[in-house]
Amino acid sequence: MKKLLILLITITFLSVIWIYKKDIVVALMPKIINLINPISENREISWPEGAIIESDKPNIIIILTDDMGFNDVSYYNGGAADGSLQTPNIDRLAKEGVAFLNGYAASPVCSPSRAAIMTGRYSSRFGFEFTPYQKSAAFITNLLRKDDGLNSIQLDNVEWDEYGLDVSGLPSDEITVAEILQDNGYYTAHVGKWHLGGLNKGMRPIDQGFNDSLQLTNALYLPKNHPDVVNAKIDSTIEDMVWASAQYSVTFNGSEDFFEPDGYITDYYTNETIKIIENNKDRPFFIYLNHFAPHNPLQSLKSDYEKNSHMNNHVLQVYSGMIEAIDRSVAKILDTLEKLNLSENTLIIFTSDNGGAGYISLDNINKPYRGWKLTHFEGGVHVPFFARWPRGIKANTVYKERVHHTDIFSTILGAANIEIPNSLYLDGVNLLPYINNIKKQIPHETIFWKNSTYQAIIHKDWKLMRESELIEQEFLFDLKNDPYETNNVIKENIAVAKLLNKMLDDHVASLPDPIWPQSVIKPVSVDSTETKYKVGDQLIYWPN
Repeated sequence: MKKLLILLITITFLSVIWIYKKDIVVALMPKIINLINPISENREISWPEGAIIESDKPNIIIILTDDMGFNDVSYYNGGAADGSLQTPNIDRLAKEGVAFLNGYAASPVCSPSRAAIMTGRYSSRFGFEFTPYQKSAAFITNLLRKDDGLNSIQLDNVEWDEYGLDVSGLPSDEITVAEILQDNGYYTAHVGKWHLGGLNKGMRPIDQGFNDSLQLTNALYLPKNHPDVVNAKIDSTIEDMVWASAQYSVTFNGSEDFFEPDGYITDYYTNETIKIIENNKDRPFFIYLNHFAPHNPLQSLKSDYEKNSHMNNHVLQVYSGMIEAIDRSVAKILDTLEKLNLSENTLIIFTSDNGGAGYISLDNINKPYRGWKLTHFEGGVHVPFFARWPRGIKANTVYKERVHHTDIFSTILGAANIEIPNSLYLDGVNLLPYINNIKKQIPHETIFWKNSTYQAIIHKDWKLMRESELIEQEFLFDLKNDPYETNNVIKENIAVAKLLNKMLDDHVASLPDPIWPQSVIKPVSVDSTETKYKVGDQLIYWPN
C-alpha cells in the first residue's frame, strides 16, 4: 500500500505538469514507476513436474484473449482486418470442435467478465460490477485531453483512491472453477492477465485455486524502443495513460518482485504454457492462459507486422500482427498436445473477455455488429467462442443458440465428470449435452447484464438496453430480424418493452449492492471510433 500511495502522489504531481509539458511526463512516468516497482532481469520459471497419475479426466485449457473483436477471427467472416488476415489455427479449434455463432461475454468490460468465467455466475450476484479503478485515474485522464465530449466524468461519492485493483477484487469466498478442479486432483496454472485483484493476499490467482501463476503486471509487449517491435500510438485518453504508465514486466506466484519476460509477451506466455504442458503431461492439468493481446498498447513483432504490408494502414497492420501472434500461440499449443499424445483428451475453450475497443481507432473489428467494448450493443458483448475436445465434441459442429461466459464453469466440470456442489447457485450451464444433441432445448432463454444503471436483457429474440444515470434512454431490438441493431423498435413494441423491463427489474432487485462504489462515467460513441467522434453521434454512458 505504501508503494501505491507514493505512486498516486507522484502521478498526481505529474498530471499537473502534464498540462504544460506533456512530453516531459511521457518520458518521466515510466522511469518513476520503475523506481517504485523495480524490474529485474528475466529469470527461468520453475514449473513443477507432476508424478504419473492414472486418470481418464480431460486436460483443460482456457485461452482468453483481451478486447478481441468478432471480426478478428477469420472463421466468422472469411477474413479479419481488411478481409485478408487469416487465423487458420484459431479457426482450426472451430473446425475440429464446435463454433458458437452466438457467444456472449458476461460483460463488455474486462474484470466482470473474468469474474463470471471463474465462478459460473453473473459477477453482479456478488457485487463485482465494475473494473476496480482508482478515482484519481479519471481525474488524471481528464487532464490529459482536450474537452472533446468523451472525457470521463469524475464522481464525488468515494474517498480519494479508496478503491482500485490493489484493494478490490474477486471475493475470496466465491468458489472458482480452479478451486474445484484443484480439489479433484488437477494441477492448476494461471498464465497472463488476471485483473481480479492485486497482489494482496486473498486476491491473487494462487489464493483462488491456482497452484502456480505467472501474472501480467502492467505490461508492454516489448520495451517501446526494442529493435523487434513496431508500435502504433493512437490519439485517445486511454492510450495516453497506457503508454505513459506501462511496464515490461511480470511476476510469479504473487510476489512483488517484478521481472522482465523473455521476448514478445504473447510468445512468452505461449512458451511458458508449453513448459507447463510438458511438465504435467502425466497428470490432469488445468491451464488458464490469459493473453493480453490484442489489448492496447498496440505493439507487434516486426516480423508479424511485415506479413501484412499490403494493408496500407499502419495501425491496422500493427493490430493484425498482434492477432498473428495469438494464432501462432494456438498453433504451438495444438502441436505440443499432439506431440505428447494429449490432443484427444484435452478440452480447449477459446473466447475473448469482451468485444473490440473503439479507442484504438479501427472501424471494423466488431463487424458486422454495432458498438464497442464499454457498451451492451452486440459489438461489446458478441465475442469469438470456440471449444475443441476430440473425445467429447464432434468436429465441425456449429451451434447457433446463445451461449455465455458463465457456461464455461459448468462445461468444464461436466467434461471432468465433477459434481457441482448443491449449495452453489450458477447462472451458466454445461453446454456439452446441448452441442451433442442430448438436450434439445436452448441453454438460455434469457440473459442479463447489469453495470450500475446501465443494464441489458436478451429474452428469446428481443434485446432491451437501458440507462438512467446522466441520461434516460432505452433501446429495443428484434435480434431475429435485426441482429445488427440498426432499428430501435421500442415505440412500436410497448408491450414487449414493458415485459423486458419488468424481468430486468426483478433480476436487479435480486442482486446485492456493488461491493465498491462507482467512481467514473465514460461517454462512449456507439457508431464511431473515439478519434472520429462528432458532436451529435449516439452516445451511451459507461459507469465504472
